Parts: sequence; structure tokens; C-alpha cells
Amino acid sequence: MAVEVKVPSMGESITSGILAAWQVQDGDHVTQDQVLFELETDKITSEGLAEEEGIIRIKVEEGEEVEIGQVVAIIEEGSGESSGDQEEKSTADKEESPAPAEEKKSTSGKEYPLSPAARRAVESTGVDPATIEGSGKDGRITKDDVLKAAENKDPAPASKTEPAPPSKPAQPETKAPAKEQPADDSDRTTRKKMSPLRQRIAQRLVQAQQEAAMLTTFNEVDVSAVKQLRAKYQDQFVKKHGIKLGFMSFFVKAVVHALQEVPAVNAQIDGDSIVTNHFYDIGVAVSTGKGLLVPVIRNCDQLGLAEIEKAIGESAQKARDGKITIEDLEGGVFTISNGGIFGSLLSTPIINPPQSGILGMHTIQERPVAINGEVKIRPMMYLAHSYDHRLIDGSEAVRFLVKIKEVIEDPTRLVIGV
Repeated sequence: MAVEVKVPSMGESITSGILAAWQVQDGDHVTQDQVLFELETDKITSEGLAEEEGIIRIKVEEGEEVEIGQVVAIIEEGSGESSGDQEEKSTADKEESPAPAEEKKSTSGKEYPLSPAARRAVESTGVDPATIEGSGKDGRITKDDVLKAAENKDPAPASKTEPAPPSKPAQPETKAPAKEQPADDSDRTTRKKMSPLRQRIAQRLVQAQQEAAMLTTFNEVDVSAVKQLRAKYQDQFVKKHGIKLGFMSFFVKAVVHALQEVPAVNAQIDGDSIVTNHFYDIGVAVSTGKGLLVPVIRNCDQLGLAEIEKAIGESAQKARDGKITIEDLEGGVFTISNGGIFGSLLSTPIINPPQSGILGMHTIQERPVAINGEVKIRPMMYLAHSYDHRLIDGSEAVRFLVKIKEVIEDPTRLVIGV
């Protein structure tokens, strides 16, 4: 009995993807719930699991585009032995001599016992079985024997050449003008197809710039108060909650406070209507090896700093492990992007449609600032608020950013609610 391995469903909005990598090889023995392949879509990367135990027969090559529900492999019943040993043992147990279908003639015409896996390897590599010493039972040639022989295969002997014709009297040598040869850039460049996720990111970024009247306003914030709070309570915070108190949870709470104070930023355009949101699901941009993802932290107005830190940590880990789901990415009302962790001093972040705003955080630098007529050195961060000017007026955008600045420079405002 064979079980079909199909591309799993990942939501109504995803209809296809790229089979990015097989985690097993054709003929391998797989166990139930073992990861078989990675699938890249335009939104997430997911894994395909084995529903049954057995021997896998792969039907689709890596890099091919596949539809949701498409059969990419089958799993045949089999024991827990490796694929090569399983095939060899099952054939050897049937009869003492190998079956005709499992024999392969060498170029000399002699037949050699081959397992099915080894026979396929011989056909694909072109190795002559006569040159292979079998390591299997009764000298049986295995797939590994063939592959090793292929690696050590000597290049084909050069064909014999005809005797050279009698030499002619030497003529004065005339050199033709040298032709310019095109430069071989094969070792200077690498070309590969864009992943669906990268294509989707590119599409959304261009869409945001083409469809929204995007503008960015800037400010700077003194993070001394947050640094002092973290230094004072970090040990107690870790002891109680099992996680470090970072900067991001303060900025998430500051954004929620600013959205409550300036509701126009917590809205979006839908056709000819303005939809104002009365919930506070904040997206936090996460950089992964395959592109930027924005998992959403739900109901941030109801969460404490510790709960936000845990949610951010868990979401970021899921994104980097390729275990993020569509539900984790949908429904955010505002996004925060922290380019400062990579050293960015200033940038203009692009809004994440259909949202109307995004906050860009940047690296913290100690700079001289004037405070009450005196020059002091303070840890300063530039903030950037990009917004859709079709919906949000400049005064509202600036006021929103000032509200964030006020909370970060005086976190007690979060407690008092001003």
C-alpha cells in the first residue's frame, strides 16, 4: 500500500509554492511525522511531514513550482532499514539469484546483481558494473558502491588519432589578428531565481510606494530613562519572568499609547472608505535568512512588558525557524521596524499595506545635547514615522511621533496614562 505525499494547504490566499528543498533522498526510509521537504510560498516557508512510515519515492525535483494538494512523493510500506539495505534484503530473500529485472549488463556483456537503487544509479551515472566491487550480501552491488565508483571514475581515454600527414615545407608564420574573447563571468557572478517570499516582498514594497502618498517625519529621543529602568530592574525582571527586559516592549507600549492619543494613525483606506481600528495588534519586523517577516503581537494594549517581550521572542524564533503561519502575519494595525540593531543611523521605512503607518527605530548613539542650558552627553536615537498622507495629516503624524518620544523619555506616563 502506498500513501501519497501532498503539498499541504496553508490558507485560502496561498495556491502554490516552490519546493525549496528535500530533507530526505529518494528511496530513504522515513518515519511518521518526519520532515520531508521545505515549501516556500509568497508569504511563509513551511514543512511537509510524513503521514506514514515507509520508503519514500520522490516525484518532484527541488526548485519546481507545485500547487497546493499536488502529489510530490509516495511512501511505500517498508521496514525501518535504510533504503539501500531494504531493497537489497527484500530482493535477496525472494530467491537466491537476483531477478532478471535487477541485473545489469556491463559493457562486456556480463551480468551483475544490482539492487533497484543501484540499478537507477548505474543508469544515471553511466558507470560500468564490471568495474565495481559489490559490498552487499553475496557481492551484491549497492547504490553507495555505484556512487563511490562514479566519484572515482577516470576520464574517458582519449580516442586514437590518425598518423599525421607528411609535413609540408615550412612557410613563414603569419598571425591572424587576435579576436577579443568575451570575459567569462561564470566565476564572478551567481544567478538564481528569486524565492516566492522575496518576490512578494518586492511586490508589496513597490505597491506601497505606488498606491500610498507616503511621507516621513523624524524626531530624536533620549533613551536615558529606559536604560536606567532596565539597569535597575533587569535582574528582578529576569528572575520573575525568565526573559530580559528589552527596548522593544517599551516602544510597543509607546506606540499603543500614541495610537490611542492620535486615532487617525490607527486607520486605513478601503476603497472610498476610512476604516478606523479600535484594537492594537502591532507588527514587529523580523529579519530572517529568507527575507523580512512581520509577525503580529495581538492586543498589546492588554499586555504587560513581560508578556510583550515573550511574544516578540517567540514570534521571532518561529520566523527564523520557518515555522511562522499565515495567522501570525495577518491583521496588524501598525508596524515597528528596528534597523538600529544592524547599525542604521537613519532611514525612511516603507509602510506595510493596508496599514497607514510604520515606526523606524535606529541605533543608539551618545551625543552632546543641550539640557537646561548645559551641554550633556546622552544616549540618543533617531525615530522615523512614515505615513500615508492621503489619510493622515502632517500635524497628526508629528503629534503621533511626539507622543512616542514623551513616553520613552518619561515611561511613568504609561502608568499615569498621560
